[in-house]
Amino acid sequence: MTKKERAAQAVARLALKYPDAVCSLDYEEGDAFRLLVATRLSAQCTDARVNLVTPALFERFPDAATLAAATAEEVEPYIRSCGLYKTKARDLVAMAQMLMEKHGGQVPSTIEELTTLPGVGRKTANLVCGDIFHTPGVVVADTHCIRISNRLGLCDSKDPRKVEDQLRALLPAAQSNDFCHRLVLFGREVCDARSPHCDSCPLADFCPSVS
Repeated sequence: MTKKERAAQAVARLALKYPDAVCSLDYEEGDAFRLLVATRLSAQCTDARVNLVTPALFERFPDAATLAAATAEEVEPYIRSCGLYKTKARDLVAMAQMLMEKHGGQVPSTIEELTTLPGVGRKTANLVCGDIFHTPGVVVADTHCIRISNRLGLCDSKDPRKVEDQLRALLPAAQSNDFCHRLVLFGREVCDARSPHCDSCPLADFCPSVS
């Protein structure tokens, strides 16, 4: 079975197992600003923790304008439990200020523009482009995506950019974003980092990592 065939099988079977997979960060549908902020907070922090923090944060800073007018010190108490809160607070304020100065307070719709924002890397940019702007071909190369794609033999690197590029060449563009969301659920439930449940895995019959 070629890599392209394995990728097609993985896409189809995970779609059956997780038909309604969506981003695990809570935000109002279509609100690019809130997804952008939540994703920045999720670095080295669980999505569940971020979801506990963001309601109060967004009540105080509901949009780019209010966050841009704040100081990092004003933001810090709202996100302290997310870890690295001082760095994240500085990034969030600087990000909001750039949105106001260069984008009229709106979140840009391309990976190239998004990655110029403070604290925004390609993983975040791909997520926003996929979930908000429905850009085809996006690949969110998070830890689950990297681990599982390597186990499936779809990639041969742990470098996020290389994984992103390799998967983009294999996945159907219209399904790549949903596939990445499904990998998160699959990684938590079945393909665990330390003890994968290969005996109950729906991909086991073509996974080269199954002994």
